[in-house]
Amino acid sequence: QVQLVESGGGLVQAGGSLRLSCAASGRTFSRYTMGWFRQAPGKEREFVAAISWSGDSTRYADSVKGRFTISRDNAKITVYLQMNSLKPEDTAVYYCAASRVVSNPSIYLRAYDFWGQGTQVTVSS
Repeated sequence: QVQLVESGGGLVQAGGSLRLSCAASGRTFSRYTMGWFRQAPGKEREFVAAISWSGDSTRYADSVKGRFTISRDNAKITVYLQMNSLKPEDTAVYYCAASRVVSNPSIYLRAYDFWGQGTQVTVSS
């Protein structure tokens, strides 16, 4: 069982940066593929970024490629999402997720077993 707690969200102007953190509990964190998803009002939850358990493999949604970076620190059992050059369309609740099933970063919600409660990111124009 893994519990995930996101932090680092907030209000930022367009062009600014934020770093989200996802702190995990559980001794097997290093075996989990981790992902970030987001959900804007009235829209479905969508994939943002994912990272393999080793950190060697990452995957990004086209909409954030080149602006966002996912990373993890297994010693601190934390995964991060560095978000630069933020746009108003990045406004959403951001969720951290963990997968026991897949070893490679997955874009699919159904691949993830555990979810955090989310953190709000608001980008003003």
